[in-house]
Amino acid sequence: MTGKKGEGAKTSGRGSRELRVKVKTAKGRKLSSTLWLERQLNDPYVQAARREGYRGRAAYKILELDDKYGFFRPGARVVDLGCAPGGWCQVAVARVNALGQNPKKPVGRVLGVDLQEVEPISGAEIHLLDFLDDEADAKVKAWLGGRADVVLSDMAAASSGHKGTDHLRIVALVEAALAFAFDVLEDGGTFVAKVLAGGAEVEMQTLLKRNFTKVANVKPPASRSDSSEKFVVAMGFRGRDLVDGESGQGG
Repeated sequence: MTGKKGEGAKTSGRGSRELRVKVKTAKGRKLSSTLWLERQLNDPYVQAARREGYRGRAAYKILELDDKYGFFRPGARVVDLGCAPGGWCQVAVARVNALGQNPKKPVGRVLGVDLQEVEPISGAEIHLLDFLDDEADAKVKAWLGGRADVVLSDMAAASSGHKGTDHLRIVALVEAALAFAFDVLEDGGTFVAKVLAGGAEVEMQTLLKRNFTKVANVKPPASRSDSSEKFVVAMGFRGRDLVDGESGQGG
């Protein structure tokens, strides 16, 4: 996927009038399943993803966030935690020039990790890895040949059906992703992660503001209006010395 194609997707599927598809309730299919299928078929982002070759509508969330904050610079090294099915990696490849298609710009690196197998993505390196493993940060830095400029997380814990439990699970997941980012980010780096409707928890928000120069909680247009998700974008990582100092571990 070329950078031009990725950038053109900013407006794909929006503003164009589509015929609405109605789905009849089939025998044996629940009403909720029918409504979900109908929403998918009529979602402009789903339609745009098919036209543009993205692996899901979630690609437009990171496109819109990067349009606003500009963290995917040519030459940047990017780590995508829980990268399946790969839409965020596809966007990153185009925007950091990971394929080297623009010889006038520096060539970036995109590394995706996940617990499940992910179909190969041109320009990205995909690894089967649990980022919670003790040696995961060291492995990622070895694969990258240094630290990352951007750490991404679009992960969501499996739903239990209990709102309070699900809340705690996603908070724990974001906290783990942030701890990983502290270990692998380059000074000045960026952390982008899916959080909850209220944004990052107060304690985590304080931690982010202490360790990054700019922190924003935002709901990109591609996030469905009925979704409780938001994304935290933390830019300008202040560096390991500050993190170690806070934990009392020293330099």
